[in-house]
Amino acid sequence: MPWRRAEIRWGTQYLPDVLRECKSQRPMIVTGPNLYRRGITGRALCAVDAEKWRYGLFCEVENDPSEKTVERICEIYRKEECDGIVAIGGGSPMDAAKAAAARIARPEKSLAQLEGLLKVHRKIPPLIAIPTTAGTGSETTIAAVISQDKTHRKVAISDLCLIPRFAILDEELTLGLPPRTTAQTGMDALTHAVEAYLCVLNNPQANRVMAEGAVREIFRFLGQAVANGADREARKAMLLASYRAGCAFTRSGVGNVHALAHALGGKYGIAHGLANAVLLPLVLEDYGSRVHKRLARLADVAGIPGKGDAPARAAAFIHAVREENQKLGIPDRLECIREEDIPEMADWAEREANPLYPVPVIYDRERFSALLRRAKEG
Repeated sequence: MPWRRAEIRWGTQYLPDVLRECKSQRPMIVTGPNLYRRGITGRALCAVDAEKWRYGLFCEVENDPSEKTVERICEIYRKEECDGIVAIGGGSPMDAAKAAAARIARPEKSLAQLEGLLKVHRKIPPLIAIPTTAGTGSETTIAAVISQDKTHRKVAISDLCLIPRFAILDEELTLGLPPRTTAQTGMDALTHAVEAYLCVLNNPQANRVMAEGAVREIFRFLGQAVANGADREARKAMLLASYRAGCAFTRSGVGNVHALAHALGGKYGIAHGLANAVLLPLVLEDYGSRVHKRLARLADVAGIPGKGDAPARAAAFIHAVREENQKLGIPDRLECIREEDIPEMADWAEREANPLYPVPVIYDRERFSALLRRAKEG
């Protein structure tokens, strides 16, 4: 299956049209409990309800969805005889929906057997993503991240067939996001864009343009969205930035920041965007001269004032990331990290990153351990 992007539609009023285009007459809706209780799921489905369509519903996706959750979605999908999936929410509902789609396409394989790259390799049910946060980019990515029930290790299933067919973007669904969630998911999107930009393989010019566009919009609009959640211009810009960053890292990959963030999330349940935000400047600094030229370019793209050679401009970009974190109320350390947990988390991070991620600097367990200690100490 060739690489592609999810097609954008602006506004949930187009969901019935999209379902018709996908030839789905009884979709399975996958969402989270808070979204359901707050009526956001209902708002997203308003146009479908108006047409009196029947659909299956699973509204209990937790943060860091588990294998058990994925299997429950599959059970309801089959019981209700669904013919498509609509994921409504942030990264967790989308991850759960994608993993369920993979299991529906490959019922003979467990989630553990589907872990890794291009293990699904089958046509999945039509998948439509409706993001309610601006950060994960899951509405256009190849990946689903699921927590193992026994070990809590996060496992990634990555396959081109998991890219949603459509991404329906609607800033109305993000207006009620609290400032902290807005900040953390926004920094998640920034991390996606930066890590994609720094990848050393499969990074064509069009992809770099996507990443640059995301960086530019995030530095311009994230602070506005946090300060005034009702700012529709900022909310819409952040949705588009998240989509662009998702497109960029789907084509190019992510890096060591994500490997560490997944390990921290699996061990402590730390919000993914928070972990990325704290780790990003630490890892960029650690990469040193290998990334100076590209970070200098991003400093210009982001409109960071000042002049100088590549090392100076790269340092200015890293400083700007730290300043952004500070303005958004994001801490500069993760004090929950326990020394006795570091070896296991470093092992998880190495297993995820090597040899899958095309990073500018390859880390071994010792270097992952050192970064975790720096994240603990700040």
